[in-house]
Amino acid sequence: MRQIPRSVMMFAAGFGTRMGALTANCPKPLIPVCGVPLIDHTLALVRMVEPERIVANLHYLPEQLRAHLADTDVRMSHETPDILDTGGGLRHALPLLWEGPVMTTNTDAIWSGPNPFGLALEHWDPNKMDGLLVCVPRSQTLGHAGKGDFLLSQTGQITRGPGLIYGGVQILKTEGLADIPDKSFSLNLLWDQMIRDKRLFGVSYPGKWCDVGNPDGLRHAESLLKETHV
Repeated sequence: MRQIPRSVMMFAAGFGTRMGALTANCPKPLIPVCGVPLIDHTLALVRMVEPERIVANLHYLPEQLRAHLADTDVRMSHETPDILDTGGGLRHALPLLWEGPVMTTNTDAIWSGPNPFGLALEHWDPNKMDGLLVCVPRSQTLGHAGKGDFLLSQTGQITRGPGLIYGGVQILKTEGLADIPDKSFSLNLLWDQMIRDKRLFGVSYPGKWCDVGNPDGLRHAESLLKETHV
């Protein structure tokens, strides 16, 4: 039987320091883009694939996110007293998630094109994959200055190197999290193990993607959304 992810983990705990004054009194997921909080843009895409459970992790200014999500079906994973990074945060939230592979997403990006969660589900093959990352060609990105994170082979297998940019949406098997001794750690540690095992794959996103990590990214995101809805 094909293992289909039934849960989505939304990363919403970070400090958003690159946003400067915009996050002094507001968590980054609540910064509005065209009048809609960033986390709601992501949540709208998540709901389109109808997961059975949605979880968001909270740490920085959590009371604001608690209030915002209070009347939704999103469950909340509270990280106290310390923030746990993506790997530690996902492991901490596992009791709230269904068993099996999990979809995860950052909450600081705007997508224009196919639903990235639907794209990931279409390409997910648990027989050969432990992880599947939605990546974006640099020419289709806005607000991102990096040289890229990964290279894809003809079969979609991932290696590290300048090329495609990780867009923040993925499907992961989580069993390997138990083997990492650190309390707070990045999912990069789990990816590295999957790369060594030749079990980490990627899919190239055919639309546009905007990194809303700083005020310039915010401006790019609003322009992209206005362009999309013309």
